[in-house]
Amino acid sequence: MRRRNLLWAVPVAGVVAAGVAVQQYSDAAAEVKQDVKPAVSLPVTKVVMFNSGVGYVARSGEVEGDARVDLHFPEADINDLLKSMTLEDFGGGRVEAVSYDSREPVARTLSSFAVNLGGNPTFAQILGQARGEKVEVALNPTAQNQPGTLAGTIVGLEKQKVLAGTNSTVDVDVLTLWCADGMRAVKLNDVAKLRFSNPALESEFRRALDTLALSHDAQKKAVSLHFAGEGRRRVQVGYVTEAPVWKTSYRLVLDKDGKPYLQGWAVVENPTDEDWSGVKMALVSGRPISFKMDLYNPLFVPRPTVEPELFASLRPPTYRGGFGKKDEALAQNGVEDEKGGVAADSVTMGGFGGNGAPMAKAAAAPMAPGRRMQPADATGERDKQADRKRYAADLGSELGKKMEMGAVGSAATAGALGDFFQYAIDHPVTLLRQKSALLPIVGKDIEGQRVSIYNPAVQAKHPLLGLKFKNTTGLHLSQGPITVFEGSTYAGDTRVLDVQPNEERLVSYAIDLGTEVDPQVGPGSTRITSVRANRGIVTTTRKVREEKRYRIVNRSQTDRTVLIEHPNRTNQQFKLVETPKPAEDTPELYRFRTAVAAGKEGTFTVVEERDFGTSVSLSNSGDDQIRFLISLNEATPALKEKLKQALALKGAWDGRQRELQHVGADLARLNADQDRIRRNLRETPKEAEVFGKYLKKLKEQEDEIDALTAKQKELTTTEFAARKAYEEYLAALSD
Repeated sequence: MRRRNLLWAVPVAGVVAAGVAVQQYSDAAAEVKQDVKPAVSLPVTKVVMFNSGVGYVARSGEVEGDARVDLHFPEADINDLLKSMTLEDFGGGRVEAVSYDSREPVARTLSSFAVNLGGNPTFAQILGQARGEKVEVALNPTAQNQPGTLAGTIVGLEKQKVLAGTNSTVDVDVLTLWCADGMRAVKLNDVAKLRFSNPALESEFRRALDTLALSHDAQKKAVSLHFAGEGRRRVQVGYVTEAPVWKTSYRLVLDKDGKPYLQGWAVVENPTDEDWSGVKMALVSGRPISFKMDLYNPLFVPRPTVEPELFASLRPPTYRGGFGKKDEALAQNGVEDEKGGVAADSVTMGGFGGNGAPMAKAAAAPMAPGRRMQPADATGERDKQADRKRYAADLGSELGKKMEMGAVGSAATAGALGDFFQYAIDHPVTLLRQKSALLPIVGKDIEGQRVSIYNPAVQAKHPLLGLKFKNTTGLHLSQGPITVFEGSTYAGDTRVLDVQPNEERLVSYAIDLGTEVDPQVGPGSTRITSVRANRGIVTTTRKVREEKRYRIVNRSQTDRTVLIEHPNRTNQQFKLVETPKPAEDTPELYRFRTAVAAGKEGTFTVVEERDFGTSVSLSNSGDDQIRFLISLNEATPALKEKLKQALALKGAWDGRQRELQHVGADLARLNADQDRIRRNLRETPKEAEVFGKYLKKLKEQEDEIDALTAKQKELTTTEFAARKAYEEYLAALSD
């Protein structure tokens, strides 16, 4: 089995950061060896566009031995790159490191190198930073009293005055070298070439120059990929980046004799600054979840400052690993080689249809085509894993069956990817930078029937000309506009949402001026259907009936099939009665089909009913309400008898209440009259004849009040008993 090395972006970034932190000067020679290798170009070989604003880009090519690949990305794409980048070496090599430009200012980055090229330094200033370094100097042939080449160590630079004529001097920079034969001073004007003998310093100088070159485009960041291995071999890098949503556009040709013909085009854009030449392209119709995460900016966790405490020195403690089967789990997470062992130089971190991974994730970052996994053992589980990995590896190639097309054929092969659908363009695509293209993806006859669609909320008078079609293309049709032609004549525009294979859908493209619809509200009614009682609460159920008549006139010369869109009010408890079953229903609408011959008219009636109840508590109702319930024909005879008995009990209670109110009124009258008599007694002399008359009257009223008070007490008791009997009867009243 051919093994490959796979490196994921996030672990790579961590390894690179750690490697930079611990890199020692002794490793400089190895770094120089890699840096001096010319950068290898990896052209774009595959592009997969999605409907969620991202695209997958694969670059592949051949490298030989140790190689470096330099890529440049807009700064806004670096986070997506760090989140999704995968590297593959198919020839037994390995990915050594991935490095990328930090977000630090250029001046700060330049100051981090051994030779600071910030601020446009002069030759003398550069050599001044390299004091103590060994150099090889080639002198101009015109240099006086100097050998052709010198090798030594830079001691320093100074300015010396030299004659520039008979009476003038100029300052010249003089380089002081410590050579094998002693100290030498060389004018910089006499230096033709100078080279650092230290390979590490050479590397630093080259990297500083690369940083300066990249700073010319402040929006671009460099990413360097380092591959190590032997011989020529193929490598690939893949990543997800922000991309414009690919769109679809359709043409629908209606023919009187044949089936409707649907032609679909995909609109794709190349928003990059790089030409796509002969790339494999696939268009995925789906909505994968995609988000941005800030991995590019360095994040620092604030730490507390703790004062040191002085303790006696202790031996450093050691700690055991965690409980359980950690080592076994690590071994199982590796990639198996030909003998079933674990390949130590490979890293697998989910995705690509691995164990338990959904196929949708495999679609988001396809593998390169043409690779096959080794047949698995007899356990069955490895067979499933191999099938999933093979499916992901072959994304974009050999998907589905080639379609037979009409006059304009499709340039794409369609296939399902779990919950997604893909159009794999069958031929290499060449698309220049910042250009767009139309690619044919559908071209096939479909099943359809012409209809006139009437909805008063859309057009109050006329229906719309339309087509009820069935997606018999075998493809998933993404949403997009449709231009409709009647033969070779433009008929109108419409729009369709996503349509699954074999799904039916309506489209409308023009106003049907030959057909007129007059909606009329028919006679409605309300009637009581039942009267029920339960624990003193009587519920009256009423049935509401509503009628809508659609009067249709066909003034055209062809028969019409009219689809009437009527509001679906099942959420309001309405149901259809005495009405043909709708041809189709949605949560918002019923669609009724009716045929109207040419030059004729017809009427389609929709009748709906719903029940609603009204509850009445008898304890809070008067006699009139109870008598009304008794008079209802819908009330059962048994309920009527119970209501009559309740009316009799309420009558007895009402009689006691009236007597009690009468006694109370008499008591109030007598008390008021007694107040009047007492006021008169206070103002009348005792020897007056009327004084005795007032006393006699007062005594008679006291006797009458005592009698009324006793009667009031008795009536209160009987009224309470009558009310209790009535309420207890109502509480038990049910039918």
